[in-house]
Amino acid sequence: MDTEKKQRLHDAGIDVADALGRFMGNENMLEKFLGKFTQDKNYSALVEAFDKGDPEAALTASHTLKGVCGNLSMSALFEILTEQVRLLREGDFDGAKALMGSITEKYTEIISVING
Repeated sequence: MDTEKKQRLHDAGIDVADALGRFMGNENMLEKFLGKFTQDKNYSALVEAFDKGDPEAALTASHTLKGVCGNLSMSALFEILTEQVRLLREGDFDGAKALMGSITEKYTEIISVING
């Protein structure tokens, strides 16, 4: 992974040094798992849950996506999802739904950097 890509990942809210620590410095493995993230279905499940007005499905998708983001050191997206999970657990579906704009923006940015 070249320095420019690491910087783009960092700028998108990924703590690359922390992520590499989780992968014992193996950049190829990190890139492989970042590639798998682009195929993960939890973001689309989250969007669908809010579209359907299903708080249980929203909580499941948000919590799972939060865990994946945490494991990949996607700090910025992880923080927003942590707040969304909290709101959903408190029963504030509308408040949690209001975070979808920020989540979508950050998610789209991360996917673009990974694919770019």
